[in-house]
Amino acid sequence: MSSIVVLVGNPQPGSRTRLVAEELAGQLAERTGAHAEPTIDLADVAQMLFRFPDEDVDALLSRVAAADILIVASPTYKAAYTGLLKAFLDRYPTSGLAAVTAIPVMTIGAPTHALAVEHTLRPLLVELGASVPSRGLAFPASAIDDRRVIVAEWLETEGSRIRPRE
Repeated sequence: MSSIVVLVGNPQPGSRTRLVAEELAGQLAERTGAHAEPTIDLADVAQMLFRFPDEDVDALLSRVAAADILIVASPTYKAAYTGLLKAFLDRYPTSGLAAVTAIPVMTIGAPTHALAVEHTLRPLLVELGASVPSRGLAFPASAIDDRRVIVAEWLETEGSRIRPRE
């Protein structure tokens, strides 16, 4: 069975970004039959990210690299993803996510931030070797209560492109 892993780079635990990413994982699991694994919330391990080596962080890195489908979620900070997410992903070598199909997700505060997911997060995932076959999801943070409907609409247009790599 294929696995879906959610990686959240919001410095605040239990964030709206996490809610959106987990909604996407749940709906994607329903559509594909894949298993959604427990979420990796980097806020929970932020103090370990700059310890080298760190067994707990290394275990999370292995989980992410072993995912069939990886949802990488961040709020928009300064028109890009968070430094917390970057610090985690910087631990991979080039092509460290070569076997992963990734979906970039960013919560945005204004429509002017909508392209941040395509211009910042997607290139980072591609640089790490992930396949990114769909448009990223730029989710308006103010619409958190409508996440089920908004995610379902996004999946209607992008869902057919998302398959685990073989």
